[in-house]
Amino acid sequence: MSAVSKNIKKNLPDKGLSFMKRKRPKPTEVFDTYWFFSAERQKVFMKRILGSAYPWTKDAVIKKHKFTNIYRASDRVSQFLIKKVIYGNMEVENEDAIFRILLFKVFNKIETWNLFEEQMGGVGSRSFSVEGFSEILDRASSVGGKIYSAAYIMPSGPNAKYKGKKKHRFHLELMEYLWKEGFIKEMARSRSMSELYHHLLSVPSFGSFLAYQYAIDINYSDVLNFSENDFVVPGPGALNGIKKCFSDFGDYSPEDIVKMMVDEQETHFYRLGLGDVSLWGRPLHLIDCQNIFCETDKYARVAHPEVSGVSGRSKIKQNFEGQASLPNPWYPPKWKINGLIRDDLVIT
Repeated sequence: MSAVSKNIKKNLPDKGLSFMKRKRPKPTEVFDTYWFFSAERQKVFMKRILGSAYPWTKDAVIKKHKFTNIYRASDRVSQFLIKKVIYGNMEVENEDAIFRILLFKVFNKIETWNLFEEQMGGVGSRSFSVEGFSEILDRASSVGGKIYSAAYIMPSGPNAKYKGKKKHRFHLELMEYLWKEGFIKEMARSRSMSELYHHLLSVPSFGSFLAYQYAIDINYSDVLNFSENDFVVPGPGALNGIKKCFSDFGDYSPEDIVKMMVDEQETHFYRLGLGDVSLWGRPLHLIDCQNIFCETDKYARVAHPEVSGVSGRSKIKQNFEGQASLPNPWYPPKWKINGLIRDDLVIT
């Protein structure tokens, strides 16, 4: 058994995340595609890290269209968040770390964060002011700059109190409110991923999808240390993918199905001859399997057009455009894989 295989076995849940229910979900042909896609997309990531030349895959769908990495923390914006926002300044205190994470995530755009850093000389609760940061964004938007990521839509203020305000002004006022009213301090005291999620869910304009994503982001830091296998909330894209992978859910909820995928990943990768699929020995966790359902939904629009999901979408909007290699990744130190990455790249 290889060192990576041993590391995967060490990190897989000992007793399984999902309890055995009487009637299991009934898979469709897309179920195996979920695992094939996962393995091939991870190969593409690894080849780009190692500097291999384009194209990195023979899969026509992956070659043409844009898909996120199967490990959420490997994506470009997550890497920036981890490297620069969370661990780029080791002097940041617990509550201030959460403040920085949420401020970055409500815009979710690297260029916007860099603007804040350049013009404010550092970002944190002490340097933050609604007026100062709003002026920066007013200037950027006035010359056509995009200040929000297109990855997902951030809603504006939820009631009449915010009517007529620019969206970015609302979000800056929201950040000030969360800090001054002690919400962020309460988040730092969370005793579980579920409790953190429900704190975030209570924030105006943060729905269930964003609350779960932000909980994962905060948990990348050293402020909290919950397992990513503690809790999951499948988003709309994941629900589409789950419906395409299973014609009948049996006695399982969507959450149970995501947990089942985590439990059984090693079995299916080996059943299909895909071998070790991991992040330097770190197996897929709930957030990753949830995201892969979303990407499988997109992949199946081309590979399995006859299989319908919930939304009825039939095309993949974004094509893949980049052909460059990737910088070396870096993950939360508590995952204890950064040394393995360094050794692997040196050996290669």
